[in-house]
Amino acid sequence: MVELVGVPVLLLYVVWIQQRIDRGKWDAAHMDRPRLERSIDDLDRLDHEEFEFAVRDLLRRDGLTAERVGGTDDDGCDVRAADLDRRIWAVQCKHRLDGSRGDAIGVRVVRELKGTASEVHRATFAVIVTNGRFTSKAVPHARRLGVHLVDRDLLSQWASGRPLWELLECVPPPLRHPADSRRTAA
Repeated sequence: MVELVGVPVLLLYVVWIQQRIDRGKWDAAHMDRPRLERSIDDLDRLDHEEFEFAVRDLLRRDGLTAERVGGTDDDGCDVRAADLDRRIWAVQCKHRLDGSRGDAIGVRVVRELKGTASEVHRATFAVIVTNGRFTSKAVPHARRLGVHLVDRDLLSQWASGRPLWELLECVPPPLRHPADSRRTAA
């Protein structure tokens, strides 16, 4: 009986050790790679389309596959991304030329993204990113609807190198590591 239980446990242990080795090798190989970091001033200088690409690039930096889908028929989603756990992120970008002095993002944008994020985009997470601010009514409304808001302050932290999921409430980091994708692709 002990032998029957011992073999699977030993195999799981070997797989776990190999996974740790693979992750260590991946981390070491990518440690010297320049990390994409941007200042909030750099993001302010972008136009709306460039801002969408910058958000896409930040998501890619965090290990997600991300594509810009913005345009007139984007159904409220400028950037669509997926992490290694296959969670879908629908991101609406709102660039303000005047930064925090520009018009605040209101409840209407929150409702629009919530309405399309799960139904149209099959998103696990709906996120609105701005280099500006949100109205005082938009914040509790978004919390109630489960829409994540990234205002100027959070964007600055994200752009300076912290992964997005560390900054958002109730968003656990992906369980899978970028090194794991090689094994499943084979």
